[in-house]
Amino acid sequence: MPDSALPGDRLRELRRARGLTQEALAERAQLSLAVVKKVERGGGARLSTYHSLARALRVTTSALFDSAGPHQRRRDDDDNIDLMPLRQALAPPATFTGRLEAPAAADVPDLEDLRAGEQRLAVAYHRDDYDEVAELLPGMVHAAHTAVSFFDNGPEHTAALRVRANVLQMVGRYLTQVRAYDLAHLALRDAVDDARAAGARDVVAGAVYQQGWLLMRQGRLDEAEQVSVSTAEEIEPRISRATSAGLGAWGKLLVHSSAAAARNNRPLEAREMLRMARTAGTALGGTTAVEMSSWGRFDWRTVAYQGIENHLVAEHPHRVLRLSERMPTPEDRSFERRHLLDVAQAHAMLKQPSEATAILGRLLSDTPEWLRHQRMAGETFRDVLKIGGRRLTRQQRDLATFFGVA
Repeated sequence: MPDSALPGDRLRELRRARGLTQEALAERAQLSLAVVKKVERGGGARLSTYHSLARALRVTTSALFDSAGPHQRRRDDDDNIDLMPLRQALAPPATFTGRLEAPAAADVPDLEDLRAGEQRLAVAYHRDDYDEVAELLPGMVHAAHTAVSFFDNGPEHTAALRVRANVLQMVGRYLTQVRAYDLAHLALRDAVDDARAAGARDVVAGAVYQQGWLLMRQGRLDEAEQVSVSTAEEIEPRISRATSAGLGAWGKLLVHSSAAAARNNRPLEAREMLRMARTAGTALGGTTAVEMSSWGRFDWRTVAYQGIENHLVAEHPHRVLRLSERMPTPEDRSFERRHLLDVAQAHAMLKQPSEATAILGRLLSDTPEWLRHQRMAGETFRDVLKIGGRRLTRQQRDLATFFGVA
């Protein structure tokens, strides 16, 4: 469930406006009556549940999300302590004289060292070494601030802004992964501002791409689609002259807009965005566009995986499995791990616990640190356990321990 949404009242209003009982809505949405009652009472649910309810009511998913005061939900301060170094780097307190910054370094900042640190961050993130990422980020942010302040004009200033924009993208990416959404939004907003000031359209595209992911995580589906589409229109390349990086940035933005539209009960728009993204994938031929410190990787498989995911959102698990069987196994298995979660969930929807467990078990073995932060994985495993009728296997016991399932 999006952290800021309590859509129970809005659901009740829409249901009554359409003359539906709770029982009738549950039947249309193919959900249990208990789930409908729980949501209307203010209880939480998965985003996929809201999507099913919205589809049954013939509204966008975002139409269900009403604002509610944060005081209505108990929160704690744990992340304030855990993320304190990043908070201090990203959001220093302000005074009459400006931000309370750390003392400037006496030496001239080394832009090449900063770029090397940026690449080290990207490598650590993509190998799921979140401990190293968390250790590196605060110092990198401070160093980037120092460089921008020191080089206050000329090409060095532009280069420093570009590096800081990329570092802030990595901050936003990491914070979105660990669900520190408000702090992530601050980092990504500043990344866009830096990239625009540097005239770096490719970096703007990367930061907006990360924003789209963050907005989807928050359930802000309209905005996620809008920022992705508008930025894709701004950077749309001329295919005959396009660089690999230009095609990749454009394609990834279109894929994100398709994902947001699919979750927002806008299937026609989702298909249109994928059709355009397929153009970028085709133009790349058999190559993969890569920008590890920004939007990651893009090729024809990115588009295909998103199309399969859209079928899962539409609750067509048979299509998910049929299309997945046609996909080749990539050399880099991390390229398909999000797709494998879709396949596991499709098996769970079809009451196939062994197949879903095998996929989750493989992901636990291959990429445990990434899996730890995937809420969908834990939800899928809980669905597997609900199927019941069997004793837990050794693999299921391991997964239960990992996900903290009693």
